[in-house]
Amino acid sequence: MSHLIATFLGIGHLRPAPGTMGSLAALPVAWALHILGGFPALLIATVVVFFAGWWATAVETRGKDDHDPSEIVIDEVVGQWIALWPVSYSASKLGIDVLALYPGWIVAFAAFRLFDIWKPGPIGWADRRGDAFGVILDDIIAGVFAAIAVLAGAAISHGLF
Repeated sequence: MSHLIATFLGIGHLRPAPGTMGSLAALPVAWALHILGGFPALLIATVVVFFAGWWATAVETRGKDDHDPSEIVIDEVVGQWIALWPVSYSASKLGIDVLALYPGWIVAFAAFRLFDIWKPGPIGWADRRGDAFGVILDDIIAGVFAAIAVLAGAAISHGLF
């Protein structure tokens, strides 16, 4: 069970770029969650998957030298969902189709991948922790940075800046 969770049902075994594959796989699941229950469903799922992913990552890395093997992508799922929070929230609040906000989806994906790969500042610090929590935490922070990028993009697009 821990392996299925950590690899997001095996997505982490896809090559090349399993982290990107995990982020891509997170998108349709986020859409389905939003359709089923709006932003609250995505928020709750993010929290549940965070805790399940933390547990699964701890189990999968226990006693191993590699604290963040590439097949563990549940952290990318959590981070990608956080990056999508502004999109889901806005669609729920405005009562519009979440896919109508497709520029936000694109920015959320691109910005999350950028921050997750680049690992500036606190993202790199979290990644260097060397434990299961650090594996998840760096993607949470990258997701928050990406969500801020989504909000900034929306503000620019709608003439708020």
